[in-house]
Amino acid sequence: MKNLHFKDFFWCPDLTSTAGYDAIIQYLNDGKRTCKEVEDFMKARASIEERYAKDLLSLSKKVCGHNEMNTLKRSLDVFKLQTEHVSLSHLQLAQSMREEVKKLEDFKEKQKEARKKIEQQMDALHKQKSSQFKKTMDSKKTYEQKCRDKEEADQNMNRNTNTNNTKLVEKLQSKAQQAKLNAEEADRLYQQNVVTLGKIRDDWLKEHVSACEIFEKQSMERISFLRNTVWTHLNQLSQQCVTSDELYEEVRRSLEQCDIQEDIEHFVNLRRTGDKPAAPVAYENFYTGLRSPTGPPPSRVPPPAVRRGPLPDPTQNNRDDARHSLVQDGDYSVIQY
Repeated sequence: MKNLHFKDFFWCPDLTSTAGYDAIIQYLNDGKRTCKEVEDFMKARASIEERYAKDLLSLSKKVCGHNEMNTLKRSLDVFKLQTEHVSLSHLQLAQSMREEVKKLEDFKEKQKEARKKIEQQMDALHKQKSSQFKKTMDSKKTYEQKCRDKEEADQNMNRNTNTNNTKLVEKLQSKAQQAKLNAEEADRLYQQNVVTLGKIRDDWLKEHVSACEIFEKQSMERISFLRNTVWTHLNQLSQQCVTSDELYEEVRRSLEQCDIQEDIEHFVNLRRTGDKPAAPVAYENFYTGLRSPTGPPPSRVPPPAVRRGPLPDPTQNNRDDARHSLVQDGDYSVIQY
């Protein structure tokens, strides 16, 4: 399939029309706007990365597992350290993005300067072409009018050829001769303007073709540059993912070394307080002072009252039959019966 080019498809039947050229300029302006939009997008993304990096760096400085110990503490320390490294990598990513933005700005400025020179030349040629075209059309009208004046003068002279009025004939001949000279002069000026317009047109054609080729080349360079810029931007993001994953892998490796049982034993060995529990509290009787090392304390219910026998009959009481209790007896009583 044949490639299409600007120089072959942006012409107009009207010599003074700039529609084809204007269409190309509009396309270039749209491309310039696209460059600005991509530039702003990447600037915003770089700012986001920078803010994220600073927030992540601040987060990595916060206390995390300060009171933890042994293998888990080491893993948490690695976790914080790698988080800091991730933040620094995002900061570097933001800087790399800004460098790409600077390249895009330089590229855009370079194309702007190249375009400016060509557009100035083309604008001058368009004005010159339009001015000369108007001048040529005006000279054509003058030429046509002079030709009509000459024909009218010739017709008047021919109609009065056989008249006896010599002065009228001479006047008509003089007028016809003057009309002829005027027509010839108008014809000369008209032809001269046509030739000048032809030269201006040739110059314009050459410049238009040259401008089309340059503008087409700029457009191709712009498309290629933007494509490569976005490609590089995505590569940077992908590399950031790889870098982050490598840093996180360090944390995962550290977590693999985290031994749950070892941490438990480490805590036991470091903070142990003894391997024997406290003895049970023994019951101590307030009256006897005896201690019961085991079992529950005795019931607090008072012992049942001892019922006494009937009162002795005094008439039957005699000293011989009297019986006395001793303190040592279990049924000791102060009552004599």
